[in-house]
Amino acid sequence: MAINLVDPAGLVKVDLYRQVSVATGSKLVFVAGQVALDADGVIVGEGDLAAQVEQCYLNVATALAEVGASFHQVAKLTVYAVDLVPEKLPLFAEGVARAAAKLGVTPTPPLTGVGVAALAAPGLLVEVEATAVVD
Repeated sequence: MAINLVDPAGLVKVDLYRQVSVATGSKLVFVAGQVALDADGVIVGEGDLAAQVEQCYLNVATALAEVGASFHQVAKLTVYAVDLVPEKLPLFAEGVARAAAKLGVTPTPPLTGVGVAALAAPGLLVEVEATAVVD
């Protein structure tokens, strides 16, 4: 299985992700939106966007590992963030970097960021869902 990440000429280059992924494989894995809850259902990093982003990415990795996949096989991410404004992007990037360091990956598949008014529970700041392609 291969995922080829591409930044097409004529589109802006973004450090956090690539604009296109081309995936080949035989199985699609859809990971439900993961929020910053630990295994006991306790919010990790309440009020701390970077900590919550990190936990979301770690939770996605845990879900992927359960079915024999990893971030290397993620073809697309969708991120929902409460009150998303450009000033919050450095905190988002910090959380991604911390998760990437723990996971030993560079998670740069295409990413869509969506600003929302709220998530499923008070205190949650971000939710991350993933689609992976595996053999």
